[in-house]
Amino acid sequence: MDINEDVTSPTGGETGSSSTGLVDRVMSAVNEHIRSHGLSVGAPLPSEAEFAARAGVSRAVAREGFRGLAALKLIDVGNGRRARVGAADDSVISLLMDHAVHTKQINIQQILDARRSLELRTVVLAALRRTDREAAEMSAVAEEMMQSFSRPEHVMELDITFHGLVAQASRNPLFALLIASFRFVTRETFPIGWVSQPNDDARLATVSGHSVIAAAIRDRRPQEAEKAMADHFDIAVRALINAGIT
Repeated sequence: MDINEDVTSPTGGETGSSSTGLVDRVMSAVNEHIRSHGLSVGAPLPSEAEFAARAGVSRAVAREGFRGLAALKLIDVGNGRRARVGAADDSVISLLMDHAVHTKQINIQQILDARRSLELRTVVLAALRRTDREAAEMSAVAEEMMQSFSRPEHVMELDITFHGLVAQASRNPLFALLIASFRFVTRETFPIGWVSQPNDDARLATVSGHSVIAAAIRDRRPQEAEKAMADHFDIAVRALINAGIT
């Protein structure tokens, strides 16, 4: 018997192993429909019933396939309306990295090493491609970080915003997606790095680095922006190493 046949249990539902294969069949059918029809983000999709008929499965299986795709943000499912093609979302990548760290498949230092490489390229592109508005936004966020020095949790959120702005200014949506996905690492490591600094002067040096980066981007000096970003990351990584984070 083909494992992809619509096998049902005595109670009328698909059996566990067969159900998984059938759900995969539906998910593949939806993906193929999106690709073969050249659909873009927001385009409506056929109903669950139609995909159930195409894949030769029950409506319940088709519904599970839709749920799986929605969890991956590949489609957007809302009550009372047809499913639509989803927009790329950093949350899935973020969840994957979070899982990999907590199951000890990768460690924080390895993530920071990869992120450092991405950020150095991103900041160079931002210095070359940013708009005046984006440059002003980065400078404003960097200034707010300095003014919020006594509120480290707010500084942390501003840090996430700042690096997101730099990535967006690079005009490479993949960089923006990847940089945004690192937010869970920032929220885990920032408090540790903050308290591990020897004094407020050291903390201020970490925060003020954003102003240096913003100024280099504003003035369209890519090499200076790259150096400032490298210095910023090196300070942050040293703080985490001193705190015993690996």
